[in-house]
Amino acid sequence: MVKWLTQEWLDEFKRLAQSQPERPGASARMQYVVTGGPDGEVRYYWDLENGKLLDTRLGDLPDSEVVLTQSYEDALKIQKGDLDPNAAFMQGRVKVTGNMAKLMSLLPITNSPEYKQLQTEVLAITEF
Repeated sequence: MVKWLTQEWLDEFKRLAQSQPERPGASARMQYVVTGGPDGEVRYYWDLENGKLLDTRLGDLPDSEVVLTQSYEDALKIQKGDLDPNAAFMQGRVKVTGNMAKLMSLLPITNSPEYKQLQTEVLAITEF
């Protein structure tokens, strides 16, 4: 088990994500900001290319194309599968700045069977 929102957790997420299929055009440099957590604000990023997670690290990605900001509570619900990420976005619970078209092009991936399986695998190794 690895603690959620740590570099170790991001490393395990990346390892598990290697099984995701290639998705031509599904590329983005995404910054995540999780606010109000027990350890304060957590910032991490994803570098996604054609559906493959090339890198994910704690910290900031200066040339990110999209920034997603959410509360710790909502991020936790999304991670546990209690809140659909698309619904959270549509309800304004995930604030987005940057290239909205880029983000919209990636949203359908979150409903794919492969991504849902990845979420199940990540949940199984995550300590909250």
